[in-house]
Parts: sequence; structure tokens; C-alpha cells
Amino acid sequence: MNRSRWLMLLSWLVVGLTLVASGVGLFWHPSGESVEFITLHGQPVDLYGRGLYRFDTAFKAPILRGTDAILLFVGLPTLGVAMQWAQRPSLRGQIVLAGVLSCFLYAAVSLTFGAAYNDLFLVYVAWFSVSLYAFMLAITAVNLAEVSARVKPGLPHRAIAYFLFLTGLSPAVWLIEIVAGLAQGEVPRLLASYTTDVTTALDLGVITPACYLAGILLLRRRPLGYLLAAILLILLILIGLIVAGQSVMQIQAGVPLTGAEVLAYVIPFVGLSLVAVGCLVMLLRHLAAAETRSLEHPPASP
Repeated sequence: MNRSRWLMLLSWLVVGLTLVASGVGLFWHPSGESVEFITLHGQPVDLYGRGLYRFDTAFKAPILRGTDAILLFVGLPTLGVAMQWAQRPSLRGQIVLAGVLSCFLYAAVSLTFGAAYNDLFLVYVAWFSVSLYAFMLAITAVNLAEVSARVKPGLPHRAIAYFLFLTGLSPAVWLIEIVAGLAQGEVPRLLASYTTDVTTALDLGVITPACYLAGILLLRRRPLGYLLAAILLILLILIGLIVAGQSVMQIQAGVPLTGAEVLAYVIPFVGLSLVAVGCLVMLLRHLAAAETRSLEHPPASP
């Protein structure tokens, strides 16, 4: 089986595992009551008490369900379109597929390591594994030499690069409670019953460095910079939608969101997502539309 077929097979497995993981998380919602739980740090928190996320906090469970909703109703259709586009084969389609898969990988990692243990843990592990290798195949399927040759004059390299630098700063909002907790000798309030903050680790440890790397490479007109920029822009667009979906689910669940929390955690990501749409359109429009020769063509070095 050649690489393109493996990529499509793994992408279809991502679809199937997403349907199971997100479908159960969103729609399996039997009755139950919130229960109080004393954390390892001696703090009382309320657990959700029902459905798949019954052992997650009443604050976080709606966030997980909001993610499930966006993945099912926006992410999966987008992935299906990207898979069809990449099979033509099309350079733009290959790049978009890699970007969409990055979002599923991000979600799978977040659930595998961040959600309270539940009956779908092994599904999460499989979802994480399949998404990881599908993403790896997708990025290596893109011919970097061809990307460089296809870029048309007039692409606003600096504008996109500076936007990526700004985006790389956005995860710093997660430091607010961490730094405040360190100053007061306490754990962050939102850590609640969890043992670590996976979102902060992913965003600051992976996304922020990737944004700066992509921006620097883009300013230097390196082929890898165009690919990384497109992937991060697509991820940012989908993350913005996910944050909006999470907020809606929290409001429906009666979770109080203060104005400060909306200003710090919701509006910035949604706003960056909207700007990312424009940057992605500019980037894809400045890639010549001629078809790639084959997914089997070996990629050039960065």
C-alpha cells in the first residue's frame, strides 16, 4: 500500500474514532447530579456527575462537550472535504488536510491526557495514535520544493509572520492563574481535581514555539515556513470555533462566566480565529493552483 492510501486509511480511522469519542461524549447524557469532591490539595470542587464526563468537574465537562460538538458538526465535514481535495491530488488540498488533522491530534491529545479517566480511555489512546501518524504522513506527503516553487509574488509574508508571532503570545493567558497561584503559594483555581494542566503544557510547549518557528521561516521564505504557517492558521481557526462552542455549552450548563474570563479566555481566541481566516485565504491564494505530480514524490529538505 502506498503512502497516499495509508494516509486516507488513517484519516478514515480518525473519522471513525472521532464519531465514537465525540458522539458518546456529546449525546450520552443520562440523568445524574453534581457531587462535591475534595481534591488532592484539599479544595472542594463539584464534579459533573453524569454522562461520559461524570468524573470531570462541573466547569470542565461542558468544555469537553463543546469540543465534541464542534468536532462532530464542523471538524468532520471539514476533514471530509480536505480528504477529497488531497486525493485529486492537489498541493493546497494536501496542506489543508495536514492542518485539519492537526486539530484532531490536538483534541485527541487533550482528551487522552487531560480528561478524567472514563470508559473510552482506550478509544482516546487509539484516536491519539491514529491522529498522530495520520498527521505525520500528511506533512511528509507535501513536497516542500513544490511549495516554494508555487508561491506567487505579492504574498504578505511579514503580515502573516507578525500575526503568527502575536498568536504565539496568546497562550500566555493561561499563565495568569499559574503565576498568581505561585505568588500565593497555592495551585491554580481551575486546576481543581486534575493533577496537571495539559492545555497550558500543549499551548506553551508546542503551539507557541511552532508559531515563532513558522513566522521566522516565513520571513526567510523557507518552504517549511509556508507549510507550518498554513497548518497553524487552520488549527487556530478550528480552535476559535471550539472555544466558542465550549462557551455556549458552559452557558447552557449554568456555569457562570465572568466578564474578565470572557475577555481573557474567549474573545482573544475567537478574534484571532477570524483574522486567521483572512491570512489562510491569502496564503492559499498565493499558491499556484497546478496539480501536484504525486503524493509519492519525495519531499525536499527544509
